[in-house]
Amino acid sequence: MLGRMNPLGGMTPFDGDHPLDQPVATMAARVRDKDDALTAVELVQASLMRMQMLDPGLGAFLCTTDELALAQAEAVDAKVAAGEDPGPLAGVPLAVKDNLAVPGAPLTCGSKILAGYTPPTWATSVERAVSAGACIVGKTNLDEFAMGSSTENSAFAPSRNPHDLDRVPGGSSGGSAAAVAAGMVPLALGSDTGGSIRQPASLCGIVGLKPTYGRVSRNGLVAFASSLDQVGPMARSADDARLLLAAIEGVDSHDATTQTFASVAADPSASLAGLRYGVVQEFALADVPGGEDAEAAVAGVRAVLDEAGATGVELSLPLVDASIPIYYIVAPAEASSNLARFDGVRYGHRTDGAQDLESLYAKTRDEGFGEEVKRRILIGTFALSAGYADAYYKKAMAARTRLREQFDAAFERCDLIVSATTPTAAFKIGEKSGDPLAMYLCDILTVAANLAGIPAISIPCGRDRAGLPLGLQLWGPPGSEGRLLDAAEQMASATGLGYEAPRASGGDA
Repeated sequence: MLGRMNPLGGMTPFDGDHPLDQPVATMAARVRDKDDALTAVELVQASLMRMQMLDPGLGAFLCTTDELALAQAEAVDAKVAAGEDPGPLAGVPLAVKDNLAVPGAPLTCGSKILAGYTPPTWATSVERAVSAGACIVGKTNLDEFAMGSSTENSAFAPSRNPHDLDRVPGGSSGGSAAAVAAGMVPLALGSDTGGSIRQPASLCGIVGLKPTYGRVSRNGLVAFASSLDQVGPMARSADDARLLLAAIEGVDSHDATTQTFASVAADPSASLAGLRYGVVQEFALADVPGGEDAEAAVAGVRAVLDEAGATGVELSLPLVDASIPIYYIVAPAEASSNLARFDGVRYGHRTDGAQDLESLYAKTRDEGFGEEVKRRILIGTFALSAGYADAYYKKAMAARTRLREQFDAAFERCDLIVSATTPTAAFKIGEKSGDPLAMYLCDILTVAANLAGIPAISIPCGRDRAGLPLGLQLWGPPGSEGRLLDAAEQMASATGLGYEAPRASGGDA
């Protein structure tokens, strides 16, 4: 049987022509075609086989949902046999970040405090993906309650980067990114509060899209920071991500923040010629340690854009430099409120050593939460406390409004903004875990999109000198996901850059 090398030191029993390695539209079309031998059950079995083979060395999944996936695949095949349309994602295996609710499957948020909890209802985004024909094969690892940039803050074990097992896959959606990059699934759902889809997508060499705030329902997503969180797709190409976004978007009566935006369908008339792309001086990496490779990669893409007839527009967004301070007041403040519900009374972990209600709360939360979650709760509680809310939280919210206004003004001069996604490629496991500030700065190029509520996508744009993936980020005005996806696909075609299967490198198998 043909195979290809992977960084785990083994062989994946599929070559590049295997249906699981084909574009999502192709594999779904084959499942829908009665005359094609490919079935949804076969696709799911292929995904589960790869997961069984590869995931012990990666730690991308916290649990597999074999029975659910096979039942969903059988339902897809039954629709095909009956002449019914099973949907645009017919039979496509899907990984789901473990802060999204799937009835009957554990929902841990990567935390001990939710041990033993299974939700009774679906997250709207997951349910819509299943309605479009997707089959859920497992729940993926994450930094606890989505708080982190490396997936090292998971209460269970860190995930590893498929391109080098000694390095992080990014976070907090690191498990989803690793699962897609390793070829275990073609699609995954992540959540993005300050870059948690785009940053791991960049470090793992895949596509990750943070939608406009309100485009995708947050119902069934365990809240970290409610005004920042968004569910979004992770995939190997912009076209694959487009299919998943189209399936999960839309108004939801269970989430009052959702609204309708322009279609994400591909525009056949879209072209790089005439495109105005913004270059923000505050996103420059010349003075960032180790940022030379990412800066060079972005410059290479800009040269291709110019050659294709696009025009660069120099911009300055002064408050971008304050994004990290703004974010680390707003996000922890909202987290301190949202995580108050985890108290040992209603669900999840409950301490055995409580003497009264106050000690029940305190001991349960001390035993159940990890250090990073505790740190952010304390920061947020302080920022909201009497005497400090005016000095910190209210000022941060005012600065956030000004930042959004600066982006609005910038998009009057350009169609989209181009930047690196991360300052560097993936760092080694343990390299930053003892320095919270260094870890927070991993999101220096991503948090502004969440603060402004605008869409942004990370796409592969080459490798650094060590051969590790780098990402290019495209930012657009609210509701411009269709344009961003068109530009991302055209850039991939013009540059020849895109998803590459992991090479044999690094790590101990």
